[in-house]
Amino acid sequence: MNFEENGSSKVEEIDKTVPSPCIANNSPRAKFEQFKADSNYLNEPLQGELTNEIDHFTNDAVQLLKFHGSYQQDDREHRKKGGTGKDWQMMLRLRSPGGEIPGKLYLCLDDLSNNLGNGTLRITTRQAFQMHGIRKDNLKTVIKTIVNSMGSTLAACGDINRNVMAPAAPFETSEYKIARDLAIKVADLLTPVAAQGTFLELWADGDLAYRIKPDKEIEANRKLQFNKNVYSGIKNEPLYGSTYLPRKFKCAVTVPGDNSVDLLTNDIGLVAFTNNDGLLEGCNFYIGGGMGRTHNNEETFARIADPLGYVEEKDIFELVQSIVAVQRDYGDRKSRKNARMKYLLHEKGISWFKEILTEKYFKKEIKPVREEPENKLIDYLGWQKQNEDHWFVGLPLLSGRLAGEKKSFIRKLVEEFDLDLRLTPNQDFLLCNIHNKHKNKVKDILKKIGYGNLKDINDIQRHALACPALPLCGLAMTEAERILPDILQRIDDLLKECKIDKTLLFRITGCPNGCSRPYMAELALVGSGLNKYQVWLGGSKNLQRLAKPYLQRMALDDLEKTLKPLLLEWKKTSSVEDFGDFINKNDDSFILDLLTN
Repeated sequence: MNFEENGSSKVEEIDKTVPSPCIANNSPRAKFEQFKADSNYLNEPLQGELTNEIDHFTNDAVQLLKFHGSYQQDDREHRKKGGTGKDWQMMLRLRSPGGEIPGKLYLCLDDLSNNLGNGTLRITTRQAFQMHGIRKDNLKTVIKTIVNSMGSTLAACGDINRNVMAPAAPFETSEYKIARDLAIKVADLLTPVAAQGTFLELWADGDLAYRIKPDKEIEANRKLQFNKNVYSGIKNEPLYGSTYLPRKFKCAVTVPGDNSVDLLTNDIGLVAFTNNDGLLEGCNFYIGGGMGRTHNNEETFARIADPLGYVEEKDIFELVQSIVAVQRDYGDRKSRKNARMKYLLHEKGISWFKEILTEKYFKKEIKPVREEPENKLIDYLGWQKQNEDHWFVGLPLLSGRLAGEKKSFIRKLVEEFDLDLRLTPNQDFLLCNIHNKHKNKVKDILKKIGYGNLKDINDIQRHALACPALPLCGLAMTEAERILPDILQRIDDLLKECKIDKTLLFRITGCPNGCSRPYMAELALVGSGLNKYQVWLGGSKNLQRLAKPYLQRMALDDLEKTLKPLLLEWKKTSSVEDFGDFINKNDDSFILDLLTN
């Protein structure tokens, strides 16, 4: 991500004469679509409410606030006036392609979280930091300070392309460097034009010096947004148009065999191939993944991406923009629950999508996908060589919550040794650029906060994920983050009781939206009521297969009683296969009987 060194303080004038982009399928639009079109590129009524004295935003402003990286939340456990008045506060999420957080930006976030937040930082499952507990009257100060520190929150949420994932490890091999660079380029490629002006007007007083400026390659490829069919019809927002996308959009980039990014859960997943000279040859494309669903609504579901095909290096960015344009034009704009691209793929099929893509938007050959090595979930934990003179160390952080003494010591390390951070999709973080001469000093400091023996990380904790859930998330039905340590201990104890020496991939979420990507886990709990969870089983350790729901409302107190017969059968019948494979080789009725008898 690059920023302009010079710029005007005036946001470019917006063309209001061009009509909203035509929707290719001519289907009816929901009121929210017109609301986006009437917002003056994500501006009003948000701008008018920023300076009033009310302690919260109206619902209309909240809907626009998401595009700027923030959600309004109510702390259910600290409501005012005896529990009747809502305790309004803001969650703020950063834009950080590939999870890259320069040291200067981290120090800024640490200060802001301590002074204007709730004192914590949280790593998301998309490699970004979230801050919680920001009051409305401090929100502009927080965002402006982040922008001044060369960070951004634009498009971290909302109906737009969100944070682009890539392997976090700062390996300096050509393939990893290319994947990280490609993630930044895709993020810059899909940055909204007019909305970026609105963002800087609202939060940085119109200072365009902080406009994200793509490199020359991406600048050239952004001109393709004015091509017929890819062009929205709106010159100020050539790719997205005035209504932006039907729903959120997610991209990830990786190298062959490395599935640290949960590739198949994204709208677009790219696997980058390099040649013997260390140059990018091309990418495999996978499209139509997504996790969100709604309980008791069979029209909503989790889905893994389909293979689309392979294109050479020169066509990668054109294809990315063309796919976004297809979703813009054909995605469902009437029902938001069915607006993700996965539903378009489910309804129309990959053959239809490829045909419409190549006939109207991309107009080039898409080759069959190239063969890839077997995928693995890689976490980069522990000490690893970064280059001849430097190391990086991957530190596990259960639920991604950085707080207290641990947070203070990480700040000390960043300051004293001039370190950068990289965030992982597994909610862990890497301290990077540790010079050889400082390695032992860093080790000694890390021992003080429980990171003394990184070779002995508890297996079930290693890849577990949880969403924030209660008390702040308005969608949460029950707990997730706060109970994760206890749940993991209970499962670990149960495995030991059953004398099972293998582990399993576990995830938990407080509602069916699936922010912790539970539907890819071997065992997942999905909140369905207070202390009640759906039980999902059968995903794979390398994140290539969807799990299935077996129980609708298991009481949390019944966890051991429910799982023990199943685990004993796994031990009895399979000494080598993974838990998810054991689930999938047996009939659903057999598994259900073990869970309920």
